[in-house]
Amino acid sequence: MLPGLDVAALRHFCEQHVPPHALHEVRTELEISRGAATIVEARAPWREGIGAEWSRRGVARLRYTTKSGLWTLYWSDRNERWQRYDVLQPTPRVLALLDEVDRDPTGIFWG
Repeated sequence: MLPGLDVAALRHFCEQHVPPHALHEVRTELEISRGAATIVEARAPWREGIGAEWSRRGVARLRYTTKSGLWTLYWSDRNERWQRYDVLQPTPRVLALLDEVDRDPTGIFWG
C-alpha cells in the first residue's frame, strides 16, 4: 500500500505538469500498482494513418518499500526496462524525487 499523501502529491504533479493549452497534445498521467507509481507521458496521434490511440511511454517509476518507508526512483531505458536512478539515494520524501524528475538534470526522464 502506498502512502496516501504521497500518492496525492504524485497525482498533483501529473495534473500540473502540462499547461492547460497543451492538454489536447500531451498529458502526464499516473499509474498506480502494488508498491509503485509510474509517471507516464501520453501523446496524441501526430500524423494521419496511425490510428486514434494516444502513444504512451513511462517517464519515471517510484517504488515504495513499506518496511523502510523509502521511495526509490527509476528511469525507463530504450527497451522500456526500468533502471535505478543512482544519482539520488532512496528517500522518505517523495517530493524530492518529483523535483528531480521535473528538473531532469541528466535528461534521462523527459529527453
